[in-house]
Amino acid sequence: MTVIRTTLVIGATGTTGSRTAAQLIGAGHHVKAAGRRATPLPGTEPVRFDWYDPATFGDALTGADSVYLVPPVGDPDPAAVMLPFLRQARAAGVERAVLLSSSAIPEGGPAVGAVHRALPGLFDEWAVLRPSWFMQNFTGTHAHADSIREHGVIRTAAGSGRVGFVDADDIAAVAVCALTDDRAPGTDLILTGPEALSHDDIAAIVTQVTGCPVTHDHLTYDDLRGRLAAMIPPEFATMLAEMDRAIAGGAEDRTTDTVLRLTGRLPNGFRVVAERELVRTRPRTVPEAGPTR
Repeated sequence: MTVIRTTLVIGATGTTGSRTAAQLIGAGHHVKAAGRRATPLPGTEPVRFDWYDPATFGDALTGADSVYLVPPVGDPDPAAVMLPFLRQARAAGVERAVLLSSSAIPEGGPAVGAVHRALPGLFDEWAVLRPSWFMQNFTGTHAHADSIREHGVIRTAAGSGRVGFVDADDIAAVAVCALTDDRAPGTDLILTGPEALSHDDIAAIVTQVTGCPVTHDHLTYDDLRGRLAAMIPPEFATMLAEMDRAIAGGAEDRTTDTVLRLTGRLPNGFRVVAERELVRTRPRTVPEAGPTR
């Protein structure tokens, strides 16, 4: 049985938040779409929300009985702002919380892992989504997608390690089930696509779909960390570089049946997503491939 809920979707204009909001609306639920600018989204109630401004918490929570939690991007200690909000949410009558985490971050691990550990103690109804890397990293606004469009190259320190890349549409479909089904999962859920692919595989598929050459530039760990540290805080850069090193060691070389179990359908493969999203945004130029290191 599906329970009709009012769900506060935090990060409602983001990759998974926008899809989760749209699918909730499509299923007949009421959505409070939360963001820093209270951006109107079709069929939703826009509300202003800022993790770093507790004055925005009250209005966002009013009337909500479930919440989809997207942590603040780039914060090495999201628990500092998320846990006070979650306590206020529980006191305000929110019954169910679904947290977006990562397959690379276990309960009690760094960053959002601390929020994962605290969630069962705050809510009787809960779930933690731990998706693998998003397929949309190569099609949307991620640095990889920008690099593909501008330079025809994907740069990682992941070597030939494989990843069970997952479609954000499938993450949202699982989020909707976790938010609205009669019983919450009450556990963490590893989400992957149907196959594990290397970044060389991804480059080959993008090349085939778009007709424009794309290569995978194999960086060293230090190279990647240095590149990232020029754009983001050093601690976050180190964490991301460590994740690539873990991929190179086989940490993400797996697939799960979670999407099928919760939604009743198979997850989308990367070629399906590339054909859906990349034909409209082919690389503008065909540059020379960078060196492989």
